[in-house]
Amino acid sequence: MGDCIYCGKPAGLFKTRHKECEERYKMAWRSMVETSKNAALGLCSLENLTNELHQIAQQGFVPTGKIKNALVAGWEQAALHFLSDGNLSKEEEEKLYNFAKFFNLEQKDLDNNGFYTKVVQAGVLRDIMEGKLPTRVVLDTHLPFNFQKGETLVWVFQNVKYFESRVKHEYVGGTQGVSIRIAKGIYYRIGGFKGYPVEKTEVVHIDTGIMAVTDKHIYFHGSLRSFRIPYSKIVSFQPYSDGIGIQRDAASAKPQIFLTGDGWFVYNLVTNLARR
Repeated sequence: MGDCIYCGKPAGLFKTRHKECEERYKMAWRSMVETSKNAALGLCSLENLTNELHQIAQQGFVPTGKIKNALVAGWEQAALHFLSDGNLSKEEEEKLYNFAKFFNLEQKDLDNNGFYTKVVQAGVLRDIMEGKLPTRVVLDTHLPFNFQKGETLVWVFQNVKYFESRVKHEYVGGTQGVSIRIAKGIYYRIGGFKGYPVEKTEVVHIDTGIMAVTDKHIYFHGSLRSFRIPYSKIVSFQPYSDGIGIQRDAASAKPQIFLTGDGWFVYNLVTNLARR
């Protein structure tokens, strides 16, 4: 005879929960997250939120240790709501910040699903579009770049895959011809030709490394390649779902592609900085 993991009472042979207790738990959890979300949206008081969550948790068999999880989940849903229109106003960002500060929620708590990073990214884009240079990047390590005097670092991407578009020449339609034996062990080949040349473009993975974006340049450093590209030398940008492609202003320049994992952000970041 097993006990219910929610109410602690006998649940029956080979059973670990009552169906009604499990449903009660799920409803309570959803209510805790929704209540936290509303508080993060600024729809209700932060001061009374902890007591409300304790009451809901007690009624729905939710361990009090999960209250912090509900606060985090509510903050994430509020962030998703604010970001749903593609913009994050200063007032919306302040509401999220005040909620996190009030309940002592840190970046490591709020970024498990990447929402903290998305909020910061949205704030960076807003600053740039308002004519400000963001200074939100806090580094805990040395970057392998020689930034120019007066240059401002805006963002750093880790584990960026760098690709180049290259043209490969191949010959198609050729034939080996036929061989005629003219002496023992000696053959003469006639009628063969190499065919006609065809250009084939392929994207080649060159290196993986760190990509830094400043107000003046795009920097890349990997184990094989290191370079910087001024915005003034870029003639076009190509958005990708997981990165950005650029074409430099040079006759021999090859298309360059940087896969950062977040194409929407890096494209909007770089194109807006290039317009400054």
